[in-house]
Amino acid sequence: MAESPVAYETRDALAFITLNRPERLNAIDRQLSVALEERVAEANRDRNVHVIVLRGAGRSFCAGYDLQMAPQAEADAQERTGGWDPITDFRGMSEFVRSFMSLWESRKPVIAQVHGWCVGGGTDMALCSDLIFMAEDAHIGYPPARIWGTPTTCMWVYRLGLEHAKRVMLTGEPLSGVEAARIGLASRAVPADKLGDEVETFAAKLATTPVNQLVMSKLLVNQAYENMGLRTTQMLGTVMDGIARHTPEGLDWRELAMKEGFGEAVRQRDEPWSDYSARGKP
Repeated sequence: MAESPVAYETRDALAFITLNRPERLNAIDRQLSVALEERVAEANRDRNVHVIVLRGAGRSFCAGYDLQMAPQAEADAQERTGGWDPITDFRGMSEFVRSFMSLWESRKPVIAQVHGWCVGGGTDMALCSDLIFMAEDAHIGYPPARIWGTPTTCMWVYRLGLEHAKRVMLTGEPLSGVEAARIGLASRAVPADKLGDEVETFAAKLATTPVNQLVMSKLLVNQAYENMGLRTTQMLGTVMDGIARHTPEGLDWRELAMKEGFGEAVRQRDEPWSDYSARGKP
């Protein structure tokens, strides 16, 4: 039986949800997305669980969507169906958004434990969690902001002030764990070798709070952000993500990826900024 793309275990009052595709840097595919939602639901059903820890196996938290074959697969699918259908695109991407938002909607608080790289769609999982703890040398960012995407959950907007949200979404530049903590995106940044212990110690203390109190506190904070139009913004972000992949520039970039390989396409994308793939493999 194939190993699950998302592992699950409990210890005392903590549930550990682990993205489990280390050979692909935990890149997101449909199976991982479905499994994540299932594991979050399982933790919420367990009366003994008070706090959920979301983490990644291997060298990184999550390298974003598994896109190595995506440009060719998208082109082939559209050739079969006669072109891009924005509603089909929206419905498909909305399924991923629903999976990420299961973390936000979880009645029990979720702590994202980020090490290595957290990019693209991986940031949606971290930002939909309640708290983020990062390794000092970890990096979080949204490089598709440069070409071929927009953040579908749009959580950057709600977790950062105007200046920093615009910087991240206009440039796609990654933030180190240290900088993420400095600007309030992460609760703490600690040395990588201490990250797991730091998260577990904090989560264990948080779990001493009655679960009903945790649920009420989370609901109050979340509702304030829901009242700011979060869901409407996410709908627009998901629509624009599809549009971004089908602008003239987006189609040219897709063609480049099909001709020269996805790795070369992202290298050229990042070269002006000297980051992500242009600074070496994560």
